Amino acid sequence: MDTEHTGRAEDAALDAYSRVVTGVAARVLPSVAALSVRTPRGAGAGSAVVIGPDGLLLTSAHVVQGARDGSAAFGDGTETGFRVVGADPLSDLAVLRAERATVEPVELGDADRLRIGQLVVAVGNPMGLAGSVTAGVVSGLGRSLPARDGRVTRLIEDVIQTDAALNPGNSGGALADSAGRVVGVNTAVAGYGLGLAVPVNATTR
Repeated sequence: MDTEHTGRAEDAALDAYSRVVTGVAARVLPSVAALSVRTPRGAGAGSAVVIGPDGLLLTSAHVVQGARDGSAAFGDGTETGFRVVGADPLSDLAVLRAERATVEPVELGDADRLRIGQLVVAVGNPMGLAGSVTAGVVSGLGRSLPARDGRVTRLIEDVIQTDAALNPGNSGGALADSAGRVVGVNTAVAGYGLGLAVPVNATTR
């Protein structure tokens, strides 16, 4: 009897987990784009998140390094060119502007409110697989990530560590909390089962 009761409780917990993840995916996925960029070194790819109604997108600076423009494709089939408005390699963040109107922006959260063990959902385009969702927990807070701009190196502070699976192409995508608020911009550390995200907080805003 106890075993049966435990099984039902586990099923209920799993269903609740699934409801949270599917809800976040439904809310965030439409606002995450698959990026294609052209640089002097060749073609590249990554992800970006719509953050404003006027076509502004947020991504990782290393995704668009050396690029002036590219294209962004959304899950609903919408595709638009973009230009790089500004990039800060030392914070690994860049802002893009779409050439045409895009989908609805995400809601930005506050990474400073995260707690270790909290559920987070990563949305992006790993390995060219558009619209991919992975979920995990906040594994650590206050991590440091080295960033380089030419000969200058600086540590990005307060980086979020998560066990949500990230792979090349996830960089620039959204890390969202259980309410669907974007709290970080993903940076893939492939092959190590380790994901990092530059926080969205008062400093990065």
